[in-house]
Amino acid sequence: MAKSAVYWSDMRCRNGDSLLAKLERLIKKAGIDGIDFNNKYVAIKIHFGEPGNLAFLRPNWARAVVDHVKARGGMPFLTDCNTLYVGRRNQALNHMDAAFENGYSPFATGCHNIIADGLKGTDGVDVPVSGGVYCKTANIGRAVMDADIVISLNHFKGHELAGFGGAIKNLGMGSGSRAGKMIMHNEGKPDVREGLCIGCGSCAKFCAQGAISFGSNGKASIDHGVCAGCGRCLGACNQNAIENHSWGSVDALNAKMAEYAKAVVDGRPAFHINVVNQVSPYCDCHGENDAAIIPDIGVFAGFDPVALDKACLDAANAAPIIETSVLGALAATCGDHFKNVHPATNSIVQITHGQKIGLGNAAYDLIFVT
Repeated sequence: MAKSAVYWSDMRCRNGDSLLAKLERLIKKAGIDGIDFNNKYVAIKIHFGEPGNLAFLRPNWARAVVDHVKARGGMPFLTDCNTLYVGRRNQALNHMDAAFENGYSPFATGCHNIIADGLKGTDGVDVPVSGGVYCKTANIGRAVMDADIVISLNHFKGHELAGFGGAIKNLGMGSGSRAGKMIMHNEGKPDVREGLCIGCGSCAKFCAQGAISFGSNGKASIDHGVCAGCGRCLGACNQNAIENHSWGSVDALNAKMAEYAKAVVDGRPAFHINVVNQVSPYCDCHGENDAAIIPDIGVFAGFDPVALDKACLDAANAAPIIETSVLGALAATCGDHFKNVHPATNSIVQITHGQKIGLGNAAYDLIFVT
């Protein structure tokens, strides 16, 4: 199998240039204009960011992509699906409010926002997963599937269950309806280490399923019969009192995300952009963001989401650690920065399983664009 081309540009700008101009040059060099956009609906899959988080992608990035698509006759819209957990994006009205609050208005981006799985997250369509091992079908937000073309615009960062989040996670987990997210999460359920629990209640505040209760000793416990396995409580606990013992299920989650991503892109043009900046250790789904664990690296683009994520993962792991971050406070035990932050994760499964099922190729040629 021939290597996939991944194009990238760093964050340096001389006087008179800008990062948005560099993004324009990057995506053109990567071949985006080979797609026929004329009179086509274009779903730009993005994460609007949970209010309170300041690491999510600024809407300026989206505007540059929107303008490029519209200039070529396309009809773009920004889209995401509702979440499982408690927050500001678990139903469409709150989700739209959150997007606007974070700057994603039609006046800023030049296009409309559509919550792909509808008002309550129930508007999904079952899509075949060609070569799927865990999922024969994927329940994807209808608006994503109604589009003629898909562009994923991704913030590359850490994640407490997936290890990292890039194109595969944004496409797979992000395009899944609420039912689809349940399917991806449903094999792993976390437990409470009572010796570390202080009964503060933070975990329960973030559990949309009401699966967490407190006993007479004030310690939390999780009802696995109710738990959706979303992992939100892991990030909410400041005491590291919640952990996932189902190591195999973390692998299954990453594999299912790759299968859902394949369902999204199969049979139509797709293009992918990863912005590797403000690399927080946690997902932008959190209503806060910790300090970046590595310096800003750049923007990567291409047609292969597996190669794209692998190139970004390699670049991130080769980057120096920011000593004042959570990663700097840890005793690193392996060469994977994200696994050092989240030891239970095995993010390389996104890459290996994605290649196995034909989503893309882990081997890549990295091409620098000035």
